[in-house]
Amino acid sequence: MKKTLKCIMLVDDDENDNFYHAREIKKNNSAISVIEKTKAADALEYLISNKDNRELLPDLMFLDIHMPNMDGWTFLKNFCAISQELQENTIVIMLSTSKNPEDIEKAMEYSCVTEFISKPLTRQIMEKVEKKYFL
Repeated sequence: MKKTLKCIMLVDDDENDNFYHAREIKKNNSAISVIEKTKAADALEYLISNKDNRELLPDLMFLDIHMPNMDGWTFLKNFCAISQELQENTIVIMLSTSKNPEDIEKAMEYSCVTEFISKPLTRQIMEKVEKKYFL
């Protein structure tokens, strides 16, 4: 069932990528709020601390794989353990420079991951994602 897209979370240690991707998202739809996290642990903490307040949670999350300290894989293990409701209400898309088929396969093994997309996130990709998953 499709829903309205109100909030997107970008989880990527590269501040430049987050800046560029946030800009592309806002070009598509300025009504969408964008939460940028450069550390997976900070993103996880944000989700856990707000798990009971749906208004503060993202409808869509773009997650990088390769990050220091906590990578995308460790984040996913923890995210999948938070709450079933959070997983059901948040579409998670891996957004990575990796074109390694093993990374793509591994990402899709997580029930909470919907798709794997290669960087950069362009306006055209964002439009496709919105049409596919949101009203």
